[in-house]
Amino acid sequence: MTEPKPRPAASGGGTQPPVADRLRDVLRTPGYLKLLVFSALIGVPVSLVAFWFLAGLQELNHLLWTDLPQAMDRDIPPWWWPLPLLLIAGVAVGLVVRHMPGAGGHIPASGLHAGGASTAALPGVVIAATASIPLGATLGPEAPLMALGGGLALLFRDLVRAPDTPQSSALLGAAGAGAAIAVLFGNPLVAGVLLIEVAGVGGPQLFAVMLPALLSSGVGAVVFTGFGSWTGLDTGSLTLKLPQPPSTLDTGDVVWSILMAAAIAALIHVIMAGGRLTASFVAVRTVPKTAVCAVAAGCCAALYTLVTDRTPADVASSGQDTLASMASDPHAWGVGALLAVLLFKGAAYTLCLGSLRGGPVFPSLFLGGAVGVLLAPLPGLGVVPGMAAGMAAAVTSALRLPLSCAVLVVLMLGNAATIPVVIIAAVVAFVTTELLPPGPSIRPAGGARPKGRESAVAKD
Repeated sequence: MTEPKPRPAASGGGTQPPVADRLRDVLRTPGYLKLLVFSALIGVPVSLVAFWFLAGLQELNHLLWTDLPQAMDRDIPPWWWPLPLLLIAGVAVGLVVRHMPGAGGHIPASGLHAGGASTAALPGVVIAATASIPLGATLGPEAPLMALGGGLALLFRDLVRAPDTPQSSALLGAAGAGAAIAVLFGNPLVAGVLLIEVAGVGGPQLFAVMLPALLSSGVGAVVFTGFGSWTGLDTGSLTLKLPQPPSTLDTGDVVWSILMAAAIAALIHVIMAGGRLTASFVAVRTVPKTAVCAVAAGCCAALYTLVTDRTPADVASSGQDTLASMASDPHAWGVGALLAVLLFKGAAYTLCLGSLRGGPVFPSLFLGGAVGVLLAPLPGLGVVPGMAAGMAAAVTSALRLPLSCAVLVVLMLGNAATIPVVIIAAVVAFVTTELLPPGPSIRPAGGARPKGRESAVAKD
């Protein structure tokens, strides 16, 4: 794609806004239009590959954690089950990181980023994700999916001998990542918003402008709804009156959500810092140290089962399925089980963030949701608002992408009444995380410490 020629000033002494001029010129560039068409075309094969990749991970997970224990006449895996599986995962990932291009994908403790996609890294990404996620890593599949989608997009470009330029590589990598991540979240809106923030469009100025608007919209929604119904008057709104789960917000929901969001942000911030320390630890003597960290995460799952008599998969998994069961029946979890899963899953999450390969989204969602259920008995706090605020705060603190995380949680819950507390919790968590001390950076192989604060868009 060539740089468009500068447009002359408009006649009559006026000038058009330069940003609008540049955007119009880019859209009229033949190279960019071809890129849009090619992005649409590659969305089909990338989505199909992403679908079968996710399906394969799910089937392998079900085989290892459900079918094999049932074949042993056990309803749940025995307490020792995660140990050999995660030992295999640690050795496999260590070997991939040590010997294969791309090191199996980016380190989960660095958050999410769409840059750096390459075709050479594809085999390592697939092997590391397959060794990590089904075998018990406390990580989700979103980061490997983004790397897979971006690498496949570049592979298809090379197959059709399309021009290879830095601009096309960046745009096609983002397009491929978006197509793959939409398969996971089941919604292209989440993928689009997520990639806008992950790509860092607008830089810090974007967040500086967006946060006040996002926060005021959440507060305005609370005031507009009147924490329920103060006046009974109807002003009309641009909404479709679709059925919604019965839920209204009270003062306690909002107040507790603010306090809870700040506390959860501090907790997740510590976990992410621990993940970066783990990543620095495994940077030297990668294979044995990665195996040690993976087995330590397995020990967390084993201890959880010994303490609670619940399945070790509650800890040794992304938490996606467990979160769904918790949301459908939160009262099935006692206080002891909630405290145990928060302690042991948080520790396993810390270890896996720095040693194995996967994404940070679903474990943080689970931890936030578990905190919401644990604190739901507080005066004035309901289970649904508590889970909504907890999930929004935790995933925002992990990714530092407030808008994407708010959209993700809202679409997951499907409950419009909780949108205000989701937005407020996301903003509070983001600000809290940014104001806390940055903590350690990831030390690469060789011992040199990179400068600057780790962020959701940092490069490994």
